[in-house]
Amino acid sequence: MTDDGMNAMTRREAAKLIGSAGVGLLLPAGAACAASANESAGMLARPIPSSGEKLPVIGLGTWQTFDVDPAQSAPLAEVLSTFVKLGGRVVDSSPMYGRSEQVIGDLLTKLKLRDSLFLATKVWTRGRQAGIDSMERSFARLQTKTIDLMQVHNLFDAETQLRTIREWKAQGRFRYLGVTHYEAGAFAEVTKILAREKLDFVQINYSIMEREAEEKILPLAQERGIAVVINRPFGGGDLFSRVRGKPLPDFAAEFNCTSWAQFFLKWIIANPAVTCAIPATNNVQHLEDNMRAGVGKLPDAKISQRMIEALAKL
Repeated sequence: MTDDGMNAMTRREAAKLIGSAGVGLLLPAGAACAASANESAGMLARPIPSSGEKLPVIGLGTWQTFDVDPAQSAPLAEVLSTFVKLGGRVVDSSPMYGRSEQVIGDLLTKLKLRDSLFLATKVWTRGRQAGIDSMERSFARLQTKTIDLMQVHNLFDAETQLRTIREWKAQGRFRYLGVTHYEAGAFAEVTKILAREKLDFVQINYSIMEREAEEKILPLAQERGIAVVINRPFGGGDLFSRVRGKPLPDFAAEFNCTSWAQFFLKWIIANPAVTCAIPATNNVQHLEDNMRAGVGKLPDAKISQRMIEALAKL
């Protein structure tokens, strides 16, 4: 996401590698779940446990970045077009994100990209009818008849909303269902829901400096066959403040890492419980940099620990 440490390869050069078929970049050893429809572009992908459908490991969040005046959304059109060109599929939004759903819907219709994307959004309200009204608005704003993933935002009235979501999934309006949260303080409740509800997805915060999900959430998701989407992969931007102006560790080259953004993202997706990380951006160059994290080698367990230790020393 930033230019720090981008010394061996420019973002544009990295994007050319990502977009070229047969680039010969190595996937991590033993990653049986890594093959995907985007293999020709070198993008690592992992299956949704409940279906086997594969998703690229780097997606696109839209919090704040897509909350713009629709008349001023031209730069975001380039972001979405580039995202798809580089092998991206998962775009995540929410009615809580201001105008993001509307902007996404307008751009997907204008660019004819709906069929290329795995579209995820959320419901964030209390009560059955309020949830129904909210989700109907999401369909209208996103200009689609089917939403790939509907999630209960921050567990808000989760049992009520999940009942409706399950009904609509059975009708074919949603393909998958899940729950989300962005704070480790809510993980106890997230754990309870994962244990008692049949879910396809959980979305939680996880980063090299916010590792609480490793204790129960990630192991339980693997045990229960639940796909995991990661929000706040950069710790809300705090990680970039920590490393600003500082060079990457020399060993980053061992796992095809050329920027701090890739360093942070590769650390996350090296965990086999993680299905997809969704860094948010409205900048094409940052997008290209983020996408590069899904290509090439990933750190093994030993190197992942070295990454934690190296960051702790900064």
